[in-house]
Amino acid sequence: MNTFGQLFKIQIFGESHGDFVGITIDGCPPGISIKEEDFKTDLARRKSGAKGTTPRKENDKPIIISGIYKEHTTGSPITILFENKNTHSSDYNFRTQPRPGHADFVADKKYRSFNDDRGGGHFSGRLTLGLVAAGVIAKKIIHKTTIKAKLTEVGNNKNIAKAVENAVKSGDSIGGIIECTISNVPVGLGEPFFNSAESLISHAVFSIPGIKGIEFGSGFAAAKMKGSEHNDLIINKEGKTRTNHAGGINGGITNGNDIVFRIVVKPTSSISLPQETFNFETGKIETLEIKGRHDACFALRVPVIVEAVTACVLADLSLITNDLITNYE
Repeated sequence: MNTFGQLFKIQIFGESHGDFVGITIDGCPPGISIKEEDFKTDLARRKSGAKGTTPRKENDKPIIISGIYKEHTTGSPITILFENKNTHSSDYNFRTQPRPGHADFVADKKYRSFNDDRGGGHFSGRLTLGLVAAGVIAKKIIHKTTIKAKLTEVGNNKNIAKAVENAVKSGDSIGGIIECTISNVPVGLGEPFFNSAESLISHAVFSIPGIKGIEFGSGFAAAKMKGSEHNDLIINKEGKTRTNHAGGINGGITNGNDIVFRIVVKPTSSISLPQETFNFETGKIETLEIKGRHDACFALRVPVIVEAVTACVLADLSLITNDLITNYE
């Protein structure tokens, strides 16, 4: 399914080389100020153009077709479109010889070859445009909370520029690690067990193409620690802790400290190097040389997308929590 959320619901749609990609947001409260320029900063952070990103350049102008009137949300569903203009569809024909590591093979089988496979179709990173747009609106709902994601390393190298340069020269691709810190988080967001704060953030983060891992707080390092080391001692009545090994969440519920998590972005599947892989038409393993325009390091463009989906989760949890409090009172 392409819908996520309980009260603040987002529905993503479109294909990489179709006429449009976009997002529909349902459940957004009325009266929130939204102007076209509000989207510019985050959409620009996601854009290609830097070394190591795809040469494909699109305008990425948000076309708001519903839910916003006189620069304020109306309370009805918000639909935002983005045009696809700079497409080279002839470079993409991977039905007979699917790209290793990509969704070409599974999409073809699942949708019985009816799927639009141009540029990766519905499985393209192009669709994350809608997620970023939804994040801009979600951030307005949780405006007191700050979300900041940053790329900390790529290709097992903290010298990001150098690692990207080497990947571009070699015709290969590299992945990366992104750390996200969320500050000024209220206590009490999250609905255990299955809608815990970590569960929902993880669910949303894994909607971003190419994400392969996530850890909160001390993460996997916790397996090497003792309880006396890992326990976060509470130092005041607001619940502030001396350390933050829990990553701001206990029992699936936010504890008021910063939420901290890290994610792994895999290397982009499409690379310039020849690869020996199965050809379903000939029934033989043959050389595949991928043409077209691709990111050597998609991780460069992911931090703002991580912020966006995280904002959507926190906006949803905030609305749920406020609704519960209102109904209880």
